Amino acid sequence: MWGRGTGAVKHALDVDRSGKSIAAMSETTLDLRGLRCPLPALKTRKALTRLAAGDRLVVECTDPLATIDIPNLLRETGDVLEDNTTAPGLFVFRIRKRA
Repeated sequence: MWGRGTGAVKHALDVDRSGKSIAAMSETTLDLRGLRCPLPALKTRKALTRLAAGDRLVVECTDPLATIDIPNLLRETGDVLEDNTTAPGLFVFRIRKRA
């Protein structure tokens, strides 16, 4: 009895009201520190092609031009820039692969 009920609860947590899966997605960190334009954008594009829909890519880079190039790349690909942060000498982009 417990196993049967647990399976139903697990299934209910993995699916939203419309029946779409909401299972946890993966997160990949891409360390591009030290690379200069255009390599951060090119390597980000390549990494995005390897992700499944809904996965997150965290890009860490030191090139200030990436603050222009990566958002422009995402406008082209349709992926979502969820967050970007700037620390002295470090730019971090959190990207969600489009569905």
